[in-house]
Amino acid sequence: MNQKERYESAKERYAEIGVDTDQAIARLKEIPVSLHCWQGDDVIGFDHDGPLTGGIQTTGNYPGKARTPEELMQDMDQALRLMPGKKKLNLHASYAVFEEGKFVDRDKIGPEHFAKWVAFAKERNMGIDFNPTFFSHDRVKDGLTLTSPDEETRKFWIDHGKACIRISEYFARETGMPCVMNIWIGDGYKDIPADRMGPRMRYKDSIEQILSEPYDKSLVKPCVESKVFGIGVESYTAGSAEFALSFAATHGCLPLMDNGHYHPTEMVSDKIPALLCFYPEIALHITRPVRWDSDHVVLFDDETREMAKEIIRCNALERVYMALDYFDAGINRVAAWTVGFRSWQKALLNALCTPNEELKKLQDENRMTELMMFQEDVKLAPFGDVWEEYCRQCGVAAEGRQWFETIEKYEEEVLLKR
Repeated sequence: MNQKERYESAKERYAEIGVDTDQAIARLKEIPVSLHCWQGDDVIGFDHDGPLTGGIQTTGNYPGKARTPEELMQDMDQALRLMPGKKKLNLHASYAVFEEGKFVDRDKIGPEHFAKWVAFAKERNMGIDFNPTFFSHDRVKDGLTLTSPDEETRKFWIDHGKACIRISEYFARETGMPCVMNIWIGDGYKDIPADRMGPRMRYKDSIEQILSEPYDKSLVKPCVESKVFGIGVESYTAGSAEFALSFAATHGCLPLMDNGHYHPTEMVSDKIPALLCFYPEIALHITRPVRWDSDHVVLFDDETREMAKEIIRCNALERVYMALDYFDAGINRVAAWTVGFRSWQKALLNALCTPNEELKKLQDENRMTELMMFQEDVKLAPFGDVWEEYCRQCGVAAEGRQWFETIEKYEEEVLLKR
Protein backbone atom coordinates (compact mmCIF):
# COMPACT_ATOMS: atom_id res chain seq x y z
CA MET A 1 0.00 0.00 0.00
CA ASN A 2 1.09 3.55 -0.62
CA GLN A 3 1.01 6.25 2.07
CA LYS A 4 -2.51 7.42 1.21
CA GLU A 5 -3.88 3.88 1.34
CA ARG A 6 -2.15 3.19 4.64
CA TYR A 7 -3.67 6.32 6.14
CA GLU A 8 -7.19 5.43 4.95
CA SER A 9 -6.79 1.99 6.52
CA ALA A 10 -5.54 3.52 9.77
CA LYS A 11 -8.41 6.01 9.72
CA GLU A 12 -10.90 3.15 9.55
CA ARG A 13 -9.16 1.28 12.39
CA TYR A 14 -9.27 4.34 14.62
CA ALA A 15 -12.91 5.01 13.73
CA GLU A 16 -13.75 1.59 15.13
CA ILE A 17 -12.58 2.77 18.57
CA GLY A 18 -14.29 6.14 18.28
CA VAL A 19 -11.40 8.34 17.09
CA ASP A 20 -11.62 10.76 14.16
CA THR A 21 -8.04 11.02 12.90
CA ASP A 22 -8.84 13.81 10.42
CA GLN A 23 -10.10 15.89 13.32
CA ALA A 24 -7.03 15.03 15.42
CA ILE A 25 -4.69 16.17 12.64
CA ALA A 26 -6.61 19.39 12.08
CA ARG A 27 -6.56 20.17 15.80
CA LEU A 28 -2.84 19.57 16.18
CA LYS A 29 -2.06 22.03 13.40
CA GLU A 30 -3.45 24.83 15.59
CA ILE A 31 -1.61 24.02 18.85
CA PRO A 32 1.36 26.37 19.42
CA VAL A 33 4.51 24.99 21.03
CA SER A 34 7.45 27.23 22.00
CA LEU A 35 10.85 26.33 20.62
CA HIS A 36 13.72 27.43 22.87
CA CYS A 37 16.57 29.39 21.31
CA TRP A 38 19.17 28.20 23.83
CA GLN A 39 19.57 24.70 22.38
CA GLY A 40 21.50 26.27 19.50
CA ASP A 41 24.38 27.78 21.51
CA ASP A 42 24.44 25.83 24.80
CA VAL A 43 22.62 28.54 26.83
CA ILE A 44 25.42 31.10 26.42
CA GLY A 45 23.59 34.06 24.86
CA PHE A 46 25.11 37.27 23.52
CA ASP A 47 25.47 39.61 26.49
CA HIS A 48 28.49 38.10 28.28
CA ASP A 49 31.71 36.20 27.63
CA GLY A 50 31.76 34.19 30.84
CA PRO A 51 30.75 30.60 31.54
CA LEU A 52 27.28 29.17 32.07
CA THR A 53 26.50 29.43 35.80
CA GLY A 54 23.52 29.28 38.13
CA GLY A 55 23.05 25.61 38.98
CA ILE A 56 22.86 24.46 35.36
CA GLN A 57 25.42 23.13 32.91
CA THR A 58 25.70 21.90 29.35
CA THR A 59 27.86 18.90 28.52
CA GLY A 60 29.49 18.04 25.23
CA ASN A 61 31.44 19.88 22.57
CA TYR A 62 29.86 18.97 19.24
CA PRO A 63 31.17 21.20 16.43
CA GLY A 64 29.12 24.00 14.89
CA LYS A 65 27.73 25.89 17.89
CA ALA A 66 26.08 29.18 16.95
CA ARG A 67 28.26 32.14 17.91
CA THR A 68 26.23 35.11 16.72
CA PRO A 69 22.54 36.07 16.46
CA GLU A 70 22.73 35.52 12.72
CA GLU A 71 24.11 32.00 13.08
CA LEU A 72 21.56 31.12 15.74
CA MET A 73 18.68 32.33 13.58
CA GLN A 74 20.09 30.47 10.58
CA ASP A 75 20.28 27.22 12.56
CA MET A 76 16.81 27.67 14.00
CA ASP A 77 15.44 28.27 10.51
CA GLN A 78 16.97 25.00 9.34
CA ALA A 79 15.30 23.16 12.23
CA LEU A 80 11.94 24.88 11.69
CA ARG A 81 11.83 23.65 8.09
CA LEU A 82 11.90 20.06 9.37
CA MET A 83 9.18 20.41 12.00
CA PRO A 84 5.43 19.99 11.49
CA GLY A 85 2.96 22.10 13.43
CA LYS A 86 2.62 25.59 14.86
CA LYS A 87 5.59 27.18 16.60
CA LYS A 88 6.37 30.00 18.98
CA LEU A 89 9.82 31.33 19.77
CA ASN A 90 11.15 31.16 23.32
CA LEU A 91 13.91 33.64 24.24
CA HIS A 92 16.08 34.30 27.26
CA ALA A 93 17.00 37.90 28.06
CA SER A 94 20.68 37.06 27.52
CA TYR A 95 19.93 36.79 23.80
CA ALA A 96 19.52 40.55 23.40
CA VAL A 97 21.08 41.82 20.17
CA PHE A 98 23.18 44.96 20.62
CA GLU A 99 24.44 47.30 17.93
CA GLU A 100 28.18 47.91 18.06
CA GLY A 101 29.07 50.26 20.89
CA LYS A 102 25.53 50.27 22.32
CA PHE A 103 25.71 47.53 24.96
CA VAL A 104 23.60 47.95 28.11
CA ASP A 105 23.46 45.77 31.21
CA ARG A 106 20.49 43.53 31.97
CA ASP A 107 18.76 46.04 34.21
CA LYS A 108 18.62 48.47 31.27
CA ILE A 109 17.60 46.25 28.35
CA GLY A 110 14.59 47.32 26.31
CA PRO A 111 12.46 46.36 23.32
CA GLU A 112 15.00 47.85 20.92
CA HIS A 113 17.47 45.11 21.85
CA PHE A 114 15.04 42.44 20.62
CA ALA A 115 13.79 44.09 17.44
CA LYS A 116 15.69 41.60 15.26
CA TRP A 117 14.04 38.71 17.08
CA VAL A 118 10.62 40.30 16.59
CA ALA A 119 11.29 40.68 12.87
CA PHE A 120 12.41 37.02 12.75
CA ALA A 121 9.26 35.86 14.53
CA LYS A 122 6.83 38.00 12.53
CA GLU A 123 8.26 36.79 9.22
CA ARG A 124 7.49 33.24 10.33
CA ASN A 125 4.12 33.99 11.97
CA MET A 126 5.44 33.04 15.41
CA GLY A 127 4.63 34.49 18.81
CA ILE A 128 7.40 34.98 21.37
CA ASP A 129 7.73 33.79 24.96
CA PHE A 130 10.37 35.24 27.26
CA ASN A 131 12.57 34.46 30.26
CA PRO A 132 14.54 36.90 32.41
CA THR A 133 18.11 35.57 32.75
CA PHE A 134 19.02 35.36 36.44
CA PHE A 135 22.31 33.52 35.89
CA SER A 136 25.65 33.72 34.04
CA HIS A 137 26.42 37.30 35.07
CA ASP A 138 28.97 39.06 37.29
CA ARG A 139 26.15 40.69 39.29
CA VAL A 140 25.16 37.28 40.66
CA LYS A 141 26.62 37.83 44.16
CA ASP A 142 27.62 34.70 46.10
CA GLY A 143 25.34 32.69 43.81
CA LEU A 144 22.28 34.83 44.65
CA THR A 145 20.05 37.22 42.70
CA LEU A 146 16.49 37.95 43.83
CA THR A 147 17.11 36.43 47.26
CA SER A 148 20.35 38.27 47.97
CA PRO A 149 20.69 40.01 51.37
CA ASP A 150 22.72 42.64 49.51
CA GLU A 151 20.05 45.18 48.55
CA GLU A 152 22.07 46.67 45.69
CA THR A 153 22.37 43.24 44.10
CA ARG A 154 18.71 42.48 44.64
CA LYS A 155 17.64 45.83 43.15
CA PHE A 156 19.70 45.16 40.01
CA TRP A 157 17.87 41.90 39.43
CA ILE A 158 14.45 43.35 40.29
CA ASP A 159 15.08 46.06 37.70
CA HIS A 160 16.03 43.32 35.23
CA GLY A 161 12.72 41.57 35.88
CA LYS A 162 10.78 44.81 35.39
CA ALA A 163 12.59 45.43 32.11
CA CYS A 164 11.56 41.94 30.99
CA ILE A 165 7.91 42.69 31.78
CA ARG A 166 8.10 45.67 29.42
CA ILE A 167 9.83 43.62 26.73
CA SER A 168 7.25 40.83 27.07
CA GLU A 169 4.41 43.26 26.43
CA TYR A 170 6.30 44.58 23.39
CA PHE A 171 6.55 41.01 22.06
CA ALA A 172 2.82 40.42 22.54
CA ARG A 173 1.79 43.67 20.88
CA GLU A 174 4.11 43.15 17.93
CA THR A 175 3.22 39.50 17.24
CA GLY A 176 -0.45 39.63 18.27
CA MET A 177 0.02 36.62 20.57
CA PRO A 178 0.30 36.56 24.40
CA CYS A 179 3.82 36.34 25.81
CA VAL A 180 4.49 33.85 28.60
CA MET A 181 7.19 35.42 30.83
CA ASN A 182 8.79 32.90 33.11
CA ILE A 183 10.66 33.75 36.33
CA TRP A 184 13.19 31.13 37.41
CA ILE A 185 16.23 31.62 39.64
CA GLY A 186 18.94 29.21 40.72
CA ASP A 187 19.44 30.88 44.11
CA GLY A 188 20.31 28.44 46.85
CA TYR A 189 23.06 26.88 48.92
CA LYS A 190 25.49 24.04 48.41
CA ASP A 191 25.34 22.99 52.06
CA ILE A 192 22.78 23.14 54.86
CA PRO A 193 21.57 26.74 55.35
CA ALA A 194 21.01 28.43 58.69
CA ASP A 195 18.02 30.41 57.39
CA ARG A 196 15.54 28.91 54.95
CA MET A 197 12.75 31.43 55.34
CA GLY A 198 14.71 34.67 54.95
CA PRO A 199 15.78 34.09 51.33
CA ARG A 200 12.24 33.07 50.42
CA MET A 201 10.77 36.21 51.95
CA ARG A 202 13.24 38.29 49.93
CA TYR A 203 12.35 36.27 46.83
CA LYS A 204 8.64 36.86 47.46
CA ASP A 205 9.20 40.60 47.83
CA SER A 206 11.37 40.68 44.71
CA ILE A 207 8.77 39.02 42.49
CA GLU A 208 6.08 41.30 43.92
CA GLN A 209 8.18 44.30 42.95
CA ILE A 210 8.74 42.90 39.46
CA LEU A 211 5.01 42.32 38.99
CA SER A 212 4.27 45.86 40.19
CA GLU A 213 5.51 47.01 36.79
CA PRO A 214 2.33 47.91 34.82
CA TYR A 215 1.39 45.44 32.09
CA ASP A 216 -1.66 44.22 30.19
CA LYS A 217 -2.67 40.92 31.78
CA SER A 218 -4.23 39.75 28.54
CA LEU A 219 -0.88 40.16 26.78
CA VAL A 220 1.71 39.14 29.39
CA LYS A 221 1.42 35.86 31.30
CA PRO A 222 3.92 35.90 34.20
CA CYS A 223 4.95 32.49 35.54
CA VAL A 224 6.97 31.27 38.52
CA GLU A 225 9.03 28.11 37.98
CA SER A 226 10.31 25.87 40.75
CA LYS A 227 13.28 23.53 41.06
CA VAL A 228 14.44 20.92 43.56
CA PHE A 229 18.19 21.55 43.29
CA GLY A 230 21.00 22.38 40.91
CA ILE A 231 24.75 22.02 40.56
CA GLY A 232 26.25 23.95 43.47
CA VAL A 233 22.89 24.36 45.23
CA GLU A 234 22.29 20.77 46.24
CA SER A 235 21.04 21.41 49.78
CA TYR A 236 18.57 24.26 49.33
CA THR A 237 16.83 26.22 46.59
CA ALA A 238 14.67 29.20 47.47
CA GLY A 239 12.27 28.62 44.60
CA SER A 240 10.94 25.24 45.70
CA ALA A 241 7.73 23.72 44.37
CA GLU A 242 5.84 24.75 47.50
CA PHE A 243 7.06 28.33 47.17
CA ALA A 244 6.27 28.65 43.45
CA LEU A 245 2.80 27.11 43.72
CA SER A 246 1.88 29.20 46.74
CA PHE A 247 3.13 32.41 45.17
CA ALA A 248 1.26 31.77 41.92
CA ALA A 249 -1.94 30.90 43.77
CA THR A 250 -1.88 34.08 45.85
CA HIS A 251 -0.60 36.54 43.25
CA GLY A 252 -2.63 35.80 40.13
CA CYS A 253 0.19 34.45 38.01
CA LEU A 254 0.85 31.04 36.50
CA PRO A 255 2.77 28.12 37.98
CA LEU A 256 5.29 26.72 35.53
CA MET A 257 6.30 23.08 35.86
CA ASP A 258 9.51 21.81 34.26
CA ASN A 259 9.35 18.04 34.34
CA GLY A 260 13.06 17.89 35.16
CA HIS A 261 12.65 20.01 38.29
CA TYR A 262 11.27 17.38 40.62
CA HIS A 263 12.46 14.29 42.45
CA PRO A 264 13.02 11.35 40.06
CA THR A 265 9.87 9.49 41.15
CA GLU A 266 7.57 12.52 40.80
CA MET A 267 5.56 12.61 37.57
CA VAL A 268 4.45 15.95 36.11
CA SER A 269 1.80 14.06 34.14
CA ASP A 270 0.06 13.50 37.48
CA LYS A 271 0.57 17.10 38.57
CA ILE A 272 -1.04 18.62 35.45
CA PRO A 273 -4.65 17.60 36.27
CA ALA A 274 -4.10 18.44 39.95
CA LEU A 275 -3.12 22.03 39.13
CA LEU A 276 -5.86 22.40 36.54
CA CYS A 277 -8.39 21.86 39.33
CA PHE A 278 -7.35 25.23 40.79
CA TYR A 279 -5.50 27.34 38.24
CA PRO A 280 -7.20 28.85 35.17
CA GLU A 281 -3.94 28.47 33.24
CA ILE A 282 -0.61 26.72 33.77
CA ALA A 283 2.66 26.52 31.86
CA LEU A 284 5.08 23.69 31.09
CA HIS A 285 8.75 23.37 30.21
CA ILE A 286 9.04 19.98 28.56
CA THR A 287 12.36 18.15 28.84
CA ARG A 288 13.71 14.66 29.53
CA PRO A 289 15.43 14.25 32.89
CA VAL A 290 17.81 11.34 33.34
CA ARG A 291 18.37 10.85 37.10
CA TRP A 292 17.95 14.61 37.60
CA ASP A 293 17.40 17.83 35.66
CA SER A 294 19.80 16.81 32.91
CA ASP A 295 17.75 18.38 30.09
CA HIS A 296 18.16 15.56 27.59
CA VAL A 297 16.44 15.89 24.22
CA VAL A 298 12.72 15.11 24.47
CA LEU A 299 11.78 11.67 23.13
CA PHE A 300 8.47 9.94 22.44
CA ASP A 301 8.76 8.11 25.74
CA ASP A 302 6.25 7.11 28.42
CA GLU A 303 6.21 10.28 30.51
CA THR A 304 6.20 12.54 27.44
CA ARG A 305 3.15 10.68 26.14
CA GLU A 306 1.42 10.79 29.54
CA MET A 307 1.93 14.54 29.88
CA ALA A 308 0.35 15.11 26.47
CA LYS A 309 -2.51 12.74 27.31
CA GLU A 310 -3.36 14.67 30.49
CA ILE A 311 -3.53 17.97 28.62
CA ILE A 312 -5.91 16.44 26.07
CA ARG A 313 -7.95 14.40 28.59
CA CYS A 314 -8.51 17.51 30.69
CA ASN A 315 -9.65 19.46 27.63
CA ALA A 316 -6.94 21.96 28.56
CA LEU A 317 -5.30 22.91 25.28
CA GLU A 318 -6.47 26.50 25.77
CA ARG A 319 -5.22 26.51 29.37
CA VAL A 320 -1.72 25.04 29.11
CA TYR A 321 1.22 26.95 27.61
CA MET A 322 3.75 24.45 26.26
CA ALA A 323 7.45 25.09 25.69
CA LEU A 324 10.46 22.85 25.14
CA ASP A 325 13.50 23.22 27.39
CA TYR A 326 16.60 21.09 26.88
CA PHE A 327 20.19 21.62 25.77
CA ASP A 328 22.51 18.91 24.54
CA ALA A 329 25.95 19.90 23.27
CA GLY A 330 27.02 16.32 22.63
CA ILE A 331 25.04 15.87 19.41
CA ASN A 332 24.14 17.94 16.36
CA ARG A 333 22.23 20.87 17.88
CA VAL A 334 19.90 21.37 14.90
CA ALA A 335 18.99 17.69 14.99
CA ALA A 336 18.38 17.97 18.75
CA TRP A 337 15.87 20.78 18.18
CA THR A 338 14.19 18.75 15.45
CA VAL A 339 13.94 15.46 17.33
CA GLY A 340 12.61 17.09 20.50
CA PHE A 341 9.96 19.18 18.77
CA ARG A 342 8.78 16.27 16.62
CA SER A 343 8.65 14.01 19.69
CA TRP A 344 6.28 16.41 21.48
CA GLN A 345 4.20 16.67 18.31
CA LYS A 346 3.97 12.89 18.23
CA ALA A 347 2.90 12.86 21.88
CA LEU A 348 0.15 15.41 21.26
CA LEU A 349 -1.10 13.58 18.17
CA ASN A 350 -1.05 10.28 20.04
CA ALA A 351 -3.12 11.86 22.81
CA LEU A 352 -5.59 13.28 20.28
CA CYS A 353 -5.91 9.77 18.79
CA THR A 354 -6.71 8.18 22.15
CA PRO A 355 -10.39 7.30 22.85
CA ASN A 356 -10.34 9.26 26.10
CA GLU A 357 -14.09 9.41 26.71
CA GLU A 358 -14.51 5.67 26.34
CA LEU A 359 -11.58 5.03 28.69
CA LYS A 360 -13.01 7.44 31.27
CA LYS A 361 -16.37 5.67 31.03
CA LEU A 362 -14.75 2.31 31.79
CA GLN A 363 -13.03 3.80 34.83
CA ASP A 364 -16.20 5.46 36.14
CA GLU A 365 -18.06 2.16 35.79
CA ASN A 366 -15.25 0.35 37.61
CA ARG A 367 -14.62 -1.92 34.63
CA MET A 368 -10.93 -1.88 35.46
CA THR A 369 -9.98 -5.17 33.84
CA GLU A 370 -11.55 -4.08 30.59
CA LEU A 371 -9.87 -0.66 30.94
CA MET A 372 -6.44 -2.26 31.24
CA MET A 373 -7.10 -4.46 28.21
CA PHE A 374 -8.39 -1.56 26.09
CA GLN A 375 -5.47 0.71 27.05
CA GLU A 376 -3.06 -1.99 25.93
CA ASP A 377 -4.90 -2.50 22.64
CA VAL A 378 -4.84 1.21 21.88
CA LYS A 379 -1.05 1.14 22.03
CA LEU A 380 -1.02 -1.08 18.95
CA ALA A 381 -3.29 1.11 16.83
CA PRO A 382 -1.59 2.16 13.55
CA PHE A 383 -0.40 5.51 14.88
CA GLY A 384 2.59 5.69 12.56
CA ASP A 385 0.35 5.98 9.52
CA VAL A 386 -1.53 8.90 11.10
CA TRP A 387 1.79 10.60 11.91
CA GLU A 388 2.89 10.20 8.30
CA GLU A 389 -0.32 11.81 7.08
CA TYR A 390 0.09 14.71 9.52
CA CYS A 391 3.64 15.31 8.33
CA ARG A 392 2.55 15.07 4.68
CA GLN A 393 -0.12 17.72 5.24
CA CYS A 394 2.46 19.93 6.99
CA GLY A 395 4.92 19.53 4.13
CA VAL A 396 7.73 17.82 6.07
CA ALA A 397 9.27 14.36 5.93
CA ALA A 398 7.81 11.84 8.36
CA GLU A 399 10.75 9.50 8.87
CA GLY A 400 14.04 10.47 10.45
CA ARG A 401 16.00 8.81 7.65
CA GLN A 402 14.34 11.24 5.23
CA TRP A 403 14.97 14.51 7.07
CA PHE A 404 18.32 13.55 8.62
CA GLU A 405 20.00 13.72 5.21
CA THR A 406 19.17 17.44 5.25
CA ILE A 407 20.83 17.77 8.67
CA GLU A 408 23.96 15.99 7.48
CA LYS A 409 24.23 18.24 4.44
CA TYR A 410 23.72 21.37 6.59
CA GLU A 411 26.39 20.19 9.01
CA GLU A 412 28.89 19.65 6.20
CA GLU A 413 28.14 22.89 4.38
CA VAL A 414 27.56 25.23 7.34
CA LEU A 415 28.28 23.93 10.84
CA LEU A 416 31.70 22.38 10.26
CA LYS A 417 32.98 25.57 8.62
CA ARG A 418 32.49 27.67 11.77
